Amino acid sequence: MSVTLRGYVFLDSLQPQLAAFTGTTCRGFLPLAGQASLWIETAPGMIINRVTDVALKATRSVPAVQVVERAFGLLEVHHDDKGEVVSAGHAILDFLGLEESQRNKPKVVSNQIIRAIEPYQAQLINRNRQGMMLIPGQSLFILETEPAAYIVLAANEAEKNAEVNLVNVRPFGAFGRLWMAGSESEIDSAAAAAVAAIEAVSGV
Repeated sequence: MSVTLRGYVFLDSLQPQLAAFTGTTCRGFLPLAGQASLWIETAPGMIINRVTDVALKATRSVPAVQVVERAFGLLEVHHDDKGEVVSAGHAILDFLGLEESQRNKPKVVSNQIIRAIEPYQAQLINRNRQGMMLIPGQSLFILETEPAAYIVLAANEAEKNAEVNLVNVRPFGAFGRLWMAGSESEIDSAAAAAVAAIEAVSGV
């Protein structure tokens, strides 16, 4: 079976909001801020079951997220020991017969900032969010990436570099999507950090 490594994202330290958001939305073992985390996205999706098996048998890493779709699969594993997570990645790559350099290079599909969000639009977004509330008057940063898994890198780097609220993240499917809110200046800093992180990723 030919497998495409759509995403390979190693986070050396999960930021507090991304860790909390993942814990809120996942069905696996809850990650904590400061832990190392690895996100793997594959095509086709069904191979992610075998990928999970390989990672868990080879290391002490534990999974928070596993999404199995027909087209794409997504796995997240994490651990306090960064070495365990790095080893999980190596085991997965060996199983797939691929190198990290063969991962898909991500691209920014959409990047927009809405200044001074209106109350009714804030209400619409809040009804569908799983993270922090969007407050009227805040600025809203919306980012879309392809492949989807790289959106967690954008979210983590944005949170490292700015005082912003994580409203929602969708790291699976055809495209990844991120919503962040905050003051105008902090949102500008978050957006710059997120886009720079995506553009710096190597791949094919």
